[in-house]
Amino acid sequence: MKLNFYSLSSGSSGNCYYIGNASRGILIDAGISERSIRTYLRKIDVPMHSIMGVLVTHRHSDHTRGIEVLVRKHHMPVYTTLKIWGSILTPHTQLSKDSFREISLQQRFDIAGFEIEAFPVQHDAPETIGFQICASGKSITIATDLGTICQTAASYILTSNLLVIESNYDEQMLTDGKYPAFLKARIRSDRGHLGNHQTSAFLAEHLNSHLTNICLAHLSLKNNTTQLALDTLHQTFSERGITVNGNPQVTVLNRNVPSDVICLIE
Repeated sequence: MKLNFYSLSSGSSGNCYYIGNASRGILIDAGISERSIRTYLRKIDVPMHSIMGVLVTHRHSDHTRGIEVLVRKHHMPVYTTLKIWGSILTPHTQLSKDSFREISLQQRFDIAGFEIEAFPVQHDAPETIGFQICASGKSITIATDLGTICQTAASYILTSNLLVIESNYDEQMLTDGKYPAFLKARIRSDRGHLGNHQTSAFLAEHLNSHLTNICLAHLSLKNNTTQLALDTLHQTFSERGITVNGNPQVTVLNRNVPSDVICLIE
């Protein structure tokens, strides 16, 4: 069975990822408009009717902005925990309970032939989760919006073939930037976001042979750049004596431009 990964958008403006095979797929988060999702999927010849559901990591709008329209127009089920579902609902939310599919942490469930587990991560939302999606012996792990990598999250990250991991901010840019002190503290906290050096140090320490693809995700618009994220990773690897010559393949996911499709299983 094919296993393809495609980033539609990644960053504080909106996050949405597609994982699919030749006939079916799923979305991880829907932080951009339904129209954008439909347009970007059309570019890789994926029709909306082939999407079997959207998996939601947490309530923040850059991960949930498009969900109501997806549910209303495409009757798309929403897979998340009861706590996250409750945090998404507001008096103005037009989401039917019929669209909700409750999942439990660290308990496997299946969608369209994919074996999926949700795991907890540390972030400043009522609850935040990551996902590991497996098919035909290969695994993709989505771990964004976390301020530290706990032991539970690490266990999923370290068994990945394709890892989508946050590299949100450059530490010096954040320090020198114009954000107020409370916001800088929030970003740096264990329930905030991972900086370039945190992510790079973790990857350098735990790099293994079955990790074939690293996707650096959720870069800050004002506190990071693609080049800084890449330079930090390569410098950290070099300091640890690690040479990366396309293995693993390192990609920085863009906030405005969809990625190329990564075929984990041809």
